Amino acid sequence: MKILTLDKLRFSTSESFFLLAGPCVVESKENIFEIAAHLNDVCNKLQIPLVLKASYKKANRSKLSSFTGIGNEKALELLALAGEQYQLPTITDIHTEFEAELAARYVDMLQIPAFLCRQTDLLIAAGETGKWVNVKKGQFVSAYSMKFAVEKIKQTGNSKVMLTERGTTFGYHDLVVDYRNIPEMQKHQVPVVLDVTHALQQPNQESGVTGGRPDLIPTIAAAGIAAGADGIFIETHPDPPHAKSDGANMLPLKDIEILLKKLQKIYQASK
Repeated sequence: MKILTLDKLRFSTSESFFLLAGPCVVESKENIFEIAAHLNDVCNKLQIPLVLKASYKKANRSKLSSFTGIGNEKALELLALAGEQYQLPTITDIHTEFEAELAARYVDMLQIPAFLCRQTDLLIAAGETGKWVNVKKGQFVSAYSMKFAVEKIKQTGNSKVMLTERGTTFGYHDLVVDYRNIPEMQKHQVPVVLDVTHALQQPNQESGVTGGRPDLIPTIAAAGIAAGADGIFIETHPDPPHAKSDGANMLPLKDIEILLKKLQKIYQASK
């Protein structure tokens, strides 16, 4: 297992996978603080290294009328405040070279969305910030080909790179996780994460709203840990049916402790 080294990351030397978790998008101060508080309590109890995740802006939505955010700097400020309140490192998505510099002022890690994993200028801009960069494997990209994303970032002099598996496009409305991708991407000498919730999306629905299979979250997560993932990525919300983005595939916040306890048992058994 690759250990994630990061200021403010607690339990980084513990015998555990690390966790990237939070809401899909910053909806309000109350929402991000409630989620951060609960995740902090659970991960402190279980001694799991936690990075608080939230997008400050949703650039990839099916419909023009879909919620995209509360304002870039306002959302980034709230994410940073939640991280400061609970002494947690934070991560958010970026979509353009300009956003790399903007987001890096507020968060500890930058994330490259799967659809943008081949965008050279974006990867270079992220690398040049000196922050950790998490690149999600495109739904259309092989595990082997992700070595080129790693190389682009490392050529900036920044070796703080990790990769995330989030499923491969299967037809128009489904994704399939190929667990071979976890050890294959680990060959690039970087930590590898399994994005459990996005792997269960059902995109391109006729309604214009992405569907999902949250009932399979425990199955996908358990298989990922058994396959040797260094970290797990989970989007969670107190009330997924009323979340403003990706509610169809998020884990209810109240269920995360039970899931993490199960994953810890699998992790220990598979060592």
